[in-house]
Amino acid sequence: MTVTEAVTLLDGQFFTGEEKAALEVASACGADLMSDVMAFVKDRVLLLTGLVNAQVIRTAELLDIHAVIFVRGKAPGRDMVEMADESDIILAGTKLPMFLACGKLYEAGLRAGGTRAI
Repeated sequence: MTVTEAVTLLDGQFFTGEEKAALEVASACGADLMSDVMAFVKDRVLLLTGLVNAQVIRTAELLDIHAVIFVRGKAPGRDMVEMADESDIILAGTKLPMFLACGKLYEAGLRAGGTRAI
């Protein structure tokens, strides 16, 4: 699934990086705790979160996550958009709650992934 397909499926909108959204993702991680994200497999991950602060961008950079979708109608501020642009991270958003957003992606076939041994 591409990031564009995921955002479309979730009736979302892009905040930045739409020109790079043909990027393929193999799994998704839905979490508001960045420590939970760090325990997740990180190969071609789409991150869904309701947390809207700089820590999301820093975590995405650290784990080589190139796309973040904010749930529950959350939107990043200008500073987060600038950080994402500098780090080549796609930002998008959906009004759906986390549970429904993850469910729609799962239903559409985005099922790969899991936790890695710590």
